[in-house]
Amino acid sequence: MQNNKIVNIPNILALIRLLLAPIMFFLLVNQDAKIFEGIHPSWLNYFAGFIFVVASATDFFDGYIARTFNQITTMGKILDPLADKMLTLAGFLGLMMIGTASPWAVFLIITRELFITGLRVSAVAEGIDISASWLGKIKTVVQMIAIGFLLMGWYGGEVLLWIAVLLTLYSGYEYVREFFRSVKM
Repeated sequence: MQNNKIVNIPNILALIRLLLAPIMFFLLVNQDAKIFEGIHPSWLNYFAGFIFVVASATDFFDGYIARTFNQITTMGKILDPLADKMLTLAGFLGLMMIGTASPWAVFLIITRELFITGLRVSAVAEGIDISASWLGKIKTVVQMIAIGFLLMGWYGGEVLLWIAVLLTLYSGYEYVREFFRSVKM
């Protein structure tokens, strides 16, 4: 059952994630700005990492609260994936711009995300519901862990990034397969 109330805790949490993404991005790509003069870039990365962890936690809690307390709304169905994409793209693009993430990995992830978003729009136009699969959810978690590792400069971040790329591409394949199974061609 869907709740049509627009202002609820899950939607507020998604909005917080939407607001935190550009702040994190700003910290990553403006490390040489005058306002950060005298602050070592690693501290800006740590602060961006903290913001990322807080924003990622809102992703878990908005979904949990929405499902547990029947606060799933149409607005939430739009805000949640948008906030997820803004957060992960802010992380990946920011890390790429500071030379921490592979441009190819970021390109593949962004391409898949844009393609699947377009596919989902087409599915809605056809009256087909292509909800996030478990692999899609795992993909998001692995992407977030990879971003966290890369932000903190921890060992294995680059490997996690490429694992995230593989999961991202394979889950994209699953969405395409599901779409064409649902469309009677």
